[in-house]
Amino acid sequence: MLAKITTKNQITIPKKIIDRMPDVKYFDVELKDGFIMMKPLKFYDTDLKQIRSKIKKLGLKQDNVTEAIKWARSK
Repeated sequence: MLAKITTKNQITIPKKIIDRMPDVKYFDVELKDGFIMMKPLKFYDTDLKQIRSKIKKLGLKQDNVTEAIKWARSK
């Protein structure tokens, strides 16, 4: 399918493609090996009170969180 870049560097995603992704509003865009890669992103509402409550209920401490971040970044 053909897509054109506008004077404002915008591209319209063809309707046949975007209709298959109805809930997507944002994309992670990356240039890789000469190709433009667009990965759909989904965002979720966050309730910090609920998150903090769950952390407290699980008994997690700052060291646990720091270690989890370190582990996740190593992947």
